[in-house]
Amino acid sequence: QVQLVESGGGLVQPGGSLTLSCVVSGFTSDYYAIAWFRQAPGKEREGVSCLSTTDGATYYTESVKGRFTISRDNANSPVYLRMNSLKAEDTAVYYCATGWGFWASTWFASTQWDYWGQGTQVTVSS
Repeated sequence: QVQLVESGGGLVQPGGSLTLSCVVSGFTSDYYAIAWFRQAPGKEREGVSCLSTTDGATYYTESVKGRFTISRDNANSPVYLRMNSLKAEDTAVYYCATGWGFWASTWFASTQWDYWGQGTQVTVSS
């Protein structure tokens, strides 16, 4: 059974930092991708970042480039999303996702991903 578990969310002031973690278990593919999405109240789920384990390529939505970093230490470690210079508009529930196929050109489409975590709340407020 594939499971994804996110952690690391919380309340942070504008300009602050948080690091989210996503632990994937039960996924038997050696080469896959993991993505982070977020969903704010009343808004659609948005692709934030993606990491391909095949070639290490990373992808970011424009609004987080230069502020967020997706990474993984090794094949057995969680996938991290380091978020710096946080803004109020980053407030959302953050989800990690993975799946059997990966199409880089559409990584930001939620329909591409087969498995999702339960989400972790990130609130940026003074």
